[in-house]
Amino acid sequence: MNQVHSVTLKFLDFPTEILLDILGHLDSYDLVRARKICSDIRQVINSSSELQYLIDVRYFNAIPTSLPGCDIAVATRRELLQKSETAWQKAEYSQRHSIPMSYSPDNYRWSCGILGIPVKSLQQIKFVQPALSDKDTHTTNLRQCSCKIDSTAFEGYSFSPEQDLVAILSRAPPGERHAYDVTFRSLSEDKVHPEAASPVVKALDNQIDSELFYSPYTQTMIFGDYYGLFCKYALKADGDLVDFLQIWNWKSKDAFQCLEIFDVDCGTMNFSFLTNDRLLVASARELMLFSLADSANAIRLVAKFSLPALRDPFVCHFITFNPIPFHASTHNQLIAINMCMSAPTTTKSPYFTFYIERNTVLELESAYTSRYGEASQDSPNLPWSAWGSKYTRFFENPCSSRIHHIFGFRSAELIGDLVSPGGELQPRSLRIRDFNPHRVADFKAGNTTKSHQRLVEGETLSSALFLEPIGLGLPYLETTSQEKFLASDITIEANRITLLSLEVGDLHNVSHSIEMLDFE
Repeated sequence: MNQVHSVTLKFLDFPTEILLDILGHLDSYDLVRARKICSDIRQVINSSSELQYLIDVRYFNAIPTSLPGCDIAVATRRELLQKSETAWQKAEYSQRHSIPMSYSPDNYRWSCGILGIPVKSLQQIKFVQPALSDKDTHTTNLRQCSCKIDSTAFEGYSFSPEQDLVAILSRAPPGERHAYDVTFRSLSEDKVHPEAASPVVKALDNQIDSELFYSPYTQTMIFGDYYGLFCKYALKADGDLVDFLQIWNWKSKDAFQCLEIFDVDCGTMNFSFLTNDRLLVASARELMLFSLADSANAIRLVAKFSLPALRDPFVCHFITFNPIPFHASTHNQLIAINMCMSAPTTTKSPYFTFYIERNTVLELESAYTSRYGEASQDSPNLPWSAWGSKYTRFFENPCSSRIHHIFGFRSAELIGDLVSPGGELQPRSLRIRDFNPHRVADFKAGNTTKSHQRLVEGETLSSALFLEPIGLGLPYLETTSQEKFLASDITIEANRITLLSLEVGDLHNVSHSIEMLDFE
């Protein structure tokens, strides 16, 4: 009679190649937990550059498209990532490159390290990208391209380098029944974008009287397949004064297109896409979260959040968002919301910025639904006390020109005012803040060097302007550079800060240059 012998095969009995293949199906959080099971599994994971790199990418909240190309070995990628993070922690760049500019930047925009500058005298928008032309000598040049515009009708633009897209907003010709033409063009070739369903779309079609229409403030934004246009204090065809928000899926004629109309008494001020299916709309008293999914040519309100109450007679004068890069759409990152206050009793305009994680905003949708059910214009707001003081971090700015720039969990800014009390331009130090919770936890546990950074948590921002406690959540690590920079603006990427620097000949002769600080 044949006998069947049972054999117990333990997990660690498999060859290392099979173990690595199995472990490769885990995400980074599970890999970290797996390393704690026993020393043998930890040794297997530590032997793999691929698994170690996956853990590091999640730990540093690195955005993959900002990392080296696929032709670089994983071990080298990991080494470059760790080297870059060390440079950020010390606020010490490895290379500095400067490139003079032949024209003054006006109404400029940054996106993914590319500077867009309308030059109306040339009837075009210039797009400038500083880049290394020789990796050995570290010489630099400016990659430039341009898009033609009609300067007499030009109103604004947005661009997305990841999609090779520029959307140009122009006033409609006289006699038309719409307010604006939106043209979708290739950023690199200045022709109709090959993925655009229509080369031109009509904004606010049949909504306005073209002879009377005027909007003192417009804001546009591109995010993936969507293009959004916000017009404040716009006059409808029936004479009512309203705020318009119109959104298109620019890649499809038959897909999503909607028009939302807000009463001006609501104080609607701005909007920002958060993900492919969520957008945030700000008013003077609240933030409204809308869904783009499962709606027939309409956006659906899904949650409402109160902003902190202000002491009379102050009101929120305007709100802006720092744009989220589309290539970061699958990664958690900080959102910066900028608030400017005003009051009839003073000429001063207090200016605050608060940060909140994007994933926190999305998770608050469930908290809202659990408490209030389906959202509507008449449903209550989630009070500030239920979310704001716990999940946000407030900063007071001396003036509205001091802008916080964000990439992932890291922010950068120039400290102080550009113009001294005596009216002279002055160089400023660079301040880098790291809100990465993993980095903060390691710093508090003593697992990282503390010589260059300081931990900030629980510090109270004293302001008599607010009637409610403002946000003191989101602890962070702060580093300040010893070096100072004479620059009017900066932008931050994965391993680079780009400055719009100034060179002063005399009070009437200021030239601009682009400077790159490489943290790698």
